[in-house]
Amino acid sequence: MRILGLDFGSKTVGVAISDPTGFLAGGVEIIRRDREDKLRKTLSRIEEIIVEYGVEKIVLGCPLNMDGTSGDRVTKTLAFKESLERRCGLPVVLCDERLSTVEADEIMDEVGIKKKDRKQYVDKIAATIILQRYLDENGGQ
Repeated sequence: MRILGLDFGSKTVGVAISDPTGFLAGGVEIIRRDREDKLRKTLSRIEEIIVEYGVEKIVLGCPLNMDGTSGDRVTKTLAFKESLERRCGLPVVLCDERLSTVEADEIMDEVGIKKKDRKQYVDKIAATIILQRYLDENGGQ
């Protein structure tokens, strides 16, 4: 079963996909939009990816505050989750994404990606981290 991992941001969505066995996550792309409230093309592209890879489940990063409380980003993420479920008809599972961007920055440091070039990678790497975290915690299910 293929699982889609998403890192939902104000103007981007990082996309990752699991391997067919459901044990390894890999980055796919970053979907960009001009305005935060314009999601039609974003959802359309996600649907294309679902069909292309035969996705059966979506894991969506949930941006909790460091103390575990919810803020404005969580509210927007929950609204996006509902849109995904309606549009795609697949189960959408939330996964704690705290520190995924920090971890993505550490990875980019290790591989030598310059700070000025990181915007083109960070969301895809964060989506991969979120999905891999979910796969590790749930045995690829």
